Amino acid sequence: MKASARSAGSAAVGSNRFLGNALLIVCLGLVLATFACVSMPAADYAIGADLSFVKQAEDRGLVFKDGTNARPALQIFKDHGYNWVRLRLFNSPTNLPNNLDYTLTLAKSAHEKGFKFLLDFHYSDSWADPSKQNPPAAWRALPHAELVRAVHDYTLDTIRAFREAGVLPDMVQIGNEITPGILWPDGKLPEHWDNFADLLKAGIQGVADGCGTNTHPRIMIHIDRGGDRARTKWFFDKLNSYGVDYDVIGQSYYPWWQGSLLDLRENLNFMATTYNKDIILVEVAYCWRPTEYRNKPAPFPETPAGQRAFLDEVNRLVLNTPNERGIGIFWWEPAVSRGGLRSRGFFDDDGTALPVLNVFDAWPRK
Repeated sequence: MKASARSAGSAAVGSNRFLGNALLIVCLGLVLATFACVSMPAADYAIGADLSFVKQAEDRGLVFKDGTNARPALQIFKDHGYNWVRLRLFNSPTNLPNNLDYTLTLAKSAHEKGFKFLLDFHYSDSWADPSKQNPPAAWRALPHAELVRAVHDYTLDTIRAFREAGVLPDMVQIGNEITPGILWPDGKLPEHWDNFADLLKAGIQGVADGCGTNTHPRIMIHIDRGGDRARTKWFFDKLNSYGVDYDVIGQSYYPWWQGSLLDLRENLNFMATTYNKDIILVEVAYCWRPTEYRNKPAPFPETPAGQRAFLDEVNRLVLNTPNERGIGIFWWEPAVSRGGLRSRGFFDDDGTALPVLNVFDAWPRK
């Protein structure tokens, strides 16, 4: 073959090889683009309310009204798009209703109406929060190893009770707003991280052991730093170094305590891109009458309309969390009988629903 023919043939082969490689690259690009455009299935978005006091309120005779219609509170929330309830549990409360029997009864009522259920262990006889994490009276003298065993066994027995009643929780919090630790002084932070991790692991194992052959509830770790990226990083970086096995980051967000909406957005973005966990704002609230912002500018008016606007905006931020990691929002105590919490509730002093109740009306409708 002449050199010129060889050269032409080689050019043709080279050209064909180039075209083949180009087509392969294009096809691979189309395949990758297709996968990139297919979103992962969204988690069940939790439209939730902590209704731990609602049974007490109705037992005391409070009537909740949706417009002019008096209806059971659970039904009112269901009718307005709510699909989760959160119920707290105290070990042996004396002045509060939230013992095991009360919470079982309320969980059954919620289950009958189709709600999913988040159980909030306080591991205390009363409120556990950033200012106090007092152990139950029966556990106060226990050394660390026995306290770990008590947490495990109590959690196991409690979960088993819910399971046997047919209302196994869908999600469980191991402690409430535990940024400063749990079961002081044994699990207080930052002094006792080793003890703290032991106690969390005992609670998580107790949940698993109480489920029997049933699907295990998802585990939430709940802190109170919704708008505080630095403190959130401090807590979860250290927690994760202990290998604690959990599924969901829970945050409280009350703007008068935990920062601006921009602070919240920054922290949601940080958590979603750093920890590879789902995120729920498990306590949010805003007042419908002047309460928290009497002496400083408010992000929204403390009015019925301002309260609704707050929930709309915070929910929008959760929905826009990167990587679809924002999977829900819970209002803290929208249905109570009396006291200062009424200002954060969804009902006025006559028990009539406020505009905030309508935020999720369209969500379940097709």
